Amino acid sequence: MTDVLVVGSGGREHALGWKIAQSKKVGKVFYAPGNGGTSNNISIPADDIENLAKFASEKNCLAVVGPEVPLSIGIVDEFTKKGLRIFGPTKKALQLESSKVWAKNFMKRNKILTAQFEIFDDAKKAKEYAKSVNFPLVVKADGLAAGKGVIVCSDSNEAASAIDKMLVEKSFGTAGSKIILEERINGIEASYIALADGAVAIPMATSQDHKRIYDNDKGPNTGGMGAYSPTPVIGDSMAEQIQKNVIDKTVQSMKNEGIPFKGFLYAGIMLKDNKPYVLEFNARMGDPECQPIMMRMESDLYDYIIASMEGTLSKMPPISWKKQSAVCVVLASKGYPDSYPKNEEILGLDTQDKDTFVFHAGTIRNNYKVLTSGGRVLGVTALGDTLQSAISNAYSRVEKISWPAKYYRKDIGKKGLMS
Repeated sequence: MTDVLVVGSGGREHALGWKIAQSKKVGKVFYAPGNGGTSNNISIPADDIENLAKFASEKNCLAVVGPEVPLSIGIVDEFTKKGLRIFGPTKKALQLESSKVWAKNFMKRNKILTAQFEIFDDAKKAKEYAKSVNFPLVVKADGLAAGKGVIVCSDSNEAASAIDKMLVEKSFGTAGSKIILEERINGIEASYIALADGAVAIPMATSQDHKRIYDNDKGPNTGGMGAYSPTPVIGDSMAEQIQKNVIDKTVQSMKNEGIPFKGFLYAGIMLKDNKPYVLEFNARMGDPECQPIMMRMESDLYDYIIASMEGTLSKMPPISWKKQSAVCVVLASKGYPDSYPKNEEILGLDTQDKDTFVFHAGTIRNNYKVLTSGGRVLGVTALGDTLQSAISNAYSRVEKISWPAKYYRKDIGKKGLMS
C-alpha cells in the first residue's frame, strides 16, 4: 500500500484526499498543511518544497499537489530531481496558467480558439488601445492572482481604471506588471477538465463554476462560490469538440514544443455560436469544481494519477461516473473576496450522510472547536438523482451550518436548470 501526501489546504485538496483515501491501494493520506476538516495534517506550508520533499522521502509517499503556487515555484521539478514520486505539471508546463501572456501566445501559434487580444506593460498605450476598439474589454493580469486578476469592463472608462489598478497602483504586485486586453466574449461559461500524461488526455466530468460573489453573477470575481456537475451546457458533441480542438491540441502542442504536460488540465471555456473559446487555462484541478466531480467519480482516482505520471493513460478505460448530479455550495465569510473576520466558531458540522459531504477550506481546529480562518470556508457538496434534487440536498445541509459571518450564494446550479 502507498501512503499519499496531499499538498495544499483548500476544499480541492480535501476532496482529492477524500477520494484518494477510498482506494484499496492507498494506506495513509497526509495533508500539508491541511485544514480543520482533514486528518493527518503536517505543519509544513504548501510552498516549503525542501521540507515537503524531506517528509515525502522519510515516509516514502507519493505527493499530489493541489494549488498553483507550489507548482509555479517548481515543486514537481525538485521532487523529480530527488527521485521522489509526485503528480502534477512541471514549472515550465505551468506557464499555461502562471503566465496569461505565455498562454495567449501559445494558443495563437497553435491555432486554439481564443478571444482577440493585445499585450501591454505601458498604461498610456493600453488606455489608447482601450479607446480605439469598439468592443467591451476584459483586463487580465499576466501572473497568478488567486482567481482575482481578471476585470470585466463595459466601456473604456472602466478599462482605464482596471489598467491603472494593475499597471499603476500595482494592486496585483508583479502579477500585474504585464497585462492583456482582450475582447469580451458574451456567451455561456463552463469548465472542462481533463487528465493528461504528456501524450494523451482523458476527460473528467463536465462542470460549471460560479465565480462572482453575488447571486445572478453580480459583483467582483472570486476563487469560486460554487459549482455543479455534470452541466447540460456542454452536450456530447460540444464535449467532443472541446476535447479534440482544445485539450488534445494543447497536450499535443505542448509535447511538440518539448514541454510535456502531466496532471489536471483545466480549460475555462466560453461557448458562443456553438464554438468553444478558451478564456484561460489552469494547470490543476478547479476549486470548487473538484468537489462535485470527486463526489460523482466511481473509478479509483489513484489508478488514474499513477497512469498520468507513468504515461499510460491510453491503456486506461474511460473514467466511470455516477449518473447523479452533484452540487457544491461554497460557504464564505462576509467581506470575501476583500477583508473578512476570522476565528469564528462553526456550528452544525456534526451531521453527515452518504449523499452530502462538507469539504473544508478556510478552517482550523482549535481543541474541539472548528474555527474560520479563510475567505472561502466550506464547500457543502451533495448528490441528487436530478440537478434540482442535488441543489435541494446541498442547501438543506447549508442551513444546518452556522457562524456569525456566514455568507453564500443562493443560486448555485440554477444555470443548469435553465439550459
